[in-house]
Amino acid sequence: MMLNSDVTAKAAVEMPVPRHVAIIMDGNGRWAARRHLPRKLGHRQGVEAVRVIVRAAGELGIKYLTLYGFSSENWKRPVEEVNDLMGLLRFFIRRDLAELHQNGVHVRIIGDREHLEPDIVAMIEDAECLTAKNDKIFLMIAFNYGGQSEITTAVRRIAEEVKAGRLDPSSITTQTVSAHLDTAGVPDPDLIIRTSGEKRLSNFLTWQSAYSELVFTDAFWPDFTPASLREALIEYNGRVRRFGALNPPENG
Repeated sequence: MMLNSDVTAKAAVEMPVPRHVAIIMDGNGRWAARRHLPRKLGHRQGVEAVRVIVRAAGELGIKYLTLYGFSSENWKRPVEEVNDLMGLLRFFIRRDLAELHQNGVHVRIIGDREHLEPDIVAMIEDAECLTAKNDKIFLMIAFNYGGQSEITTAVRRIAEEVKAGRLDPSSITTQTVSAHLDTAGVPDPDLIIRTSGEKRLSNFLTWQSAYSELVFTDAFWPDFTPASLREALIEYNGRVRRFGALNPPENG
């Protein structure tokens, strides 16, 4: 699928874009079922959607893009499906890393790597090292990720620093916790999009989503296009972000 650069360029001129957009890529299996296809084909089509949306986000001027690829709960799925998802990560990195690097994409994979196959961990580390100095767009892929587990790990790290005498408990703030998360150094998402019609966060960026705007779309992830992304940005721009305060005063 080719991206219509004229459409995305026009969209970038017409409206401001959020700095950080995060997407829960849901509905690959149902997309396949609707077409009487194996679920693995739905996941493979989902990878094609990733390629298109990453490119579209960059052309729209989105600086940070986070994609929820594989949750820590997805291990409960059939072994064959889990293996196929692991294979797709390998495929994505091997096929698309060079293009991502050429286009100035900085790649970071967040989530637990302890239970991943050694070759996948090596590929992740190589991808992060290769793209570390890129700054056109920051792409985070949440893989084997769970928000509650991320917070638990952050708390454990903070407790170890307190125990070692490097940190005073009375000085711990929300910024301290944020600095110990997988997303350290990345601004919290302004907008979280979920595809497939489900209306929940499913343990995604639990800490970081405190003040995110949420947009839910009925489109399955393989059907999510640059036009779909633009529609979500239009809805986002119609929101008033208060961050716990009152509405800003009307001009005039």
